[in-house]
Amino acid sequence: MKHILVKKSGRNASGKVTVRHQGGAHKRMYRVIDFKRDKKDIWGKVAQIEYDPNRTADLALVVYSDGEKRYNLAPVGLKVGDKIIASEAAPVSPGNCLPLSAIPVGTPIHNLEIRPGKGAQMVRSAGSAATLQGRENDYVLVKLPSGEIRRFLPNAWAVVGQVGNEDWDKVVIGKAGRSRHMGRRPVVRGVAMHPGAHPHGGGEGRSSVGLKYPKTYAGRPAVGRTRKKDKYSKDLIVSRRKAGKHTKNNS
Repeated sequence: MKHILVKKSGRNASGKVTVRHQGGAHKRMYRVIDFKRDKKDIWGKVAQIEYDPNRTADLALVVYSDGEKRYNLAPVGLKVGDKIIASEAAPVSPGNCLPLSAIPVGTPIHNLEIRPGKGAQMVRSAGSAATLQGRENDYVLVKLPSGEIRRFLPNAWAVVGQVGNEDWDKVVIGKAGRSRHMGRRPVVRGVAMHPGAHPHGGGEGRSSVGLKYPKTYAGRPAVGRTRKKDKYSKDLIVSRRKAGKHTKNNS
């Protein structure tokens, strides 16, 4: 259920940095999470709620009636001693896992499968919850935390409730050293670099971006809608997420 998390520090197999601003994290153990919830029709009891250094959500250590132990994401309201189950006939209560076809409209859900049987891929971070909006032909409509409304197959499974530890973003890091212990290396503004390191760099004194539109360090557009037009899931989206207020991008 636990093993040492091998450090990647944002580098690929050849040692090249492919993800910036990563490295130097404290040594930690990786907790294997039961995202599939494939232990069907067997009740489990919550033994303890634990902190996980690898994610924003807390974990619930569940001991099943056959003696097996597994980690699940801990939803809001789940306490030590509570019992949970993954079943098509499970009660609609926090921590229970059901297919979307068995969940009433308006229910908050998380740990949501995109492809049935693959395991949960969406709505897994602390404080997040999607809402089952309704049913349309052979699909179930779900409103995601971003505001996007998307179609899912009715035999995809999800967990009832909102992911716990909803106040995780209120924690003040306090000092740069703590951020380094978490594996986050310093971030430098593009406008503070020289022009060979970033498209925003160069100029005399305090210069602005100096371009018609902001760009990433690799020269790709960094403003507006940058989603791929031929993405596989485009036909499943009923309503796009609402774009936030435009802010000046100096990354």
